[in-house]
Amino acid sequence: MATKNLQQLLDEGVDGRHILVRSDFNVPLDDDGNITDAGRIDASLPTLQALIDGGAKVIVMAHLGRPKGEVNPKYSLAPVAEALSERLGQFVALAGDVSGEDAHERANGLTEGEIMLVENVRFDPRETSKDEAEREEFAGELAALAADNGAFVSDGFGVVHRAQTSVYDVAKKLPAYAGFLVEKEVETLSRVKDAPEHPYVVVLGGSKVSDKLGVIEALAEKADRVIIGGGMCYTFLAAQGHNVQKSLLQEDMVDTCKELIEKYGEKLLLPVDVAAAPEFDKDAEKQIVGLDEIPEGWMGLDIGPETAKNYAEAIKDSKTVFWNGPMGVFEFPNFADGTKAVAEAMIAATRDNGSFTVVGGGDSAASVRTLGLDEDGFSHISTGGGASLELIEGKDLPGVSVLSA
Repeated sequence: MATKNLQQLLDEGVDGRHILVRSDFNVPLDDDGNITDAGRIDASLPTLQALIDGGAKVIVMAHLGRPKGEVNPKYSLAPVAEALSERLGQFVALAGDVSGEDAHERANGLTEGEIMLVENVRFDPRETSKDEAEREEFAGELAALAADNGAFVSDGFGVVHRAQTSVYDVAKKLPAYAGFLVEKEVETLSRVKDAPEHPYVVVLGGSKVSDKLGVIEALAEKADRVIIGGGMCYTFLAAQGHNVQKSLLQEDMVDTCKELIEKYGEKLLLPVDVAAAPEFDKDAEKQIVGLDEIPEGWMGLDIGPETAKNYAEAIKDSKTVFWNGPMGVFEFPNFADGTKAVAEAMIAATRDNGSFTVVGGGDSAASVRTLGLDEDGFSHISTGGGASLELIEGKDLPGVSVLSA
């Protein structure tokens, strides 16, 4: 059975109905609780606005951070409610609980075109419980917020790869639909997964080889080039026999990297130089060095300029690019050059070569905004890091497949 989408729900009519929406508002906050990157909130607006305009009584669920099943004011959705109110131009009330008395009273009190937010779903340990009965019970409480004629809209793409209550179990309790964002993400990323135009270049960064191993293996078969950067490249360099000094290294993965280099050889593009520093600090001294010239006790914090040039060259001629994971510690301006070079090469390939370029969420999407690059220069910036990787890798996404169950 095909997945039903939000447009179908709107066509059926939502006027006066309680619609329960799962959005992804897992945004970064500074020490004072201010949102530092509202990208995910902005991405959720089209679905919420369409429901409001249709006269729905909208109840939004989301999580923030990892409160570990306990109420923790540090992870309250209060800053999100404020940001949503500003962007939607109407008051968004925040319930004092998730599925308790306050949430129910507020949900019952909604009138057509009003919207509320329940508190962080992860304040309830049942949200992430491995016990199906516990999740089922919690799902029943959440679904009850939507009253008799309700429906569920899944629009938090960043969480659809997890079988958690507000993403998965609740979809079995109510008529379920994919929101605009989830639908767009699945369609766009499926195009890269199922029918990428060649040359197809995959750019992988991030800190751990173990996190990306399945992706490397799945994508190296399909892609023409796989570019490796970020903290995980040092394990590959160690596998080539280089002394990476104090750089991030997963010793238990060195042999695996050797096997990957042997198997995919020419397809894998690895650094030829690095930007090294004596310590992990934004003001640390920076030296551009060859692979065997990292000073004793120093660490690589970014790819070097020669490497960046090689990577940009490979991207320039591409027709499809999928990028997940920064090339270096982009949060430190001194070590952001590699990430910036890759991103700029993708923008140029989109503009000059008609390449279909996808930024796979997470830190990559954050880096585009942090570095002040033109977000419209890419074909698509995903809101889900782990979810986009798992979809591209060909894994089942429970929060998507449940919508057509």
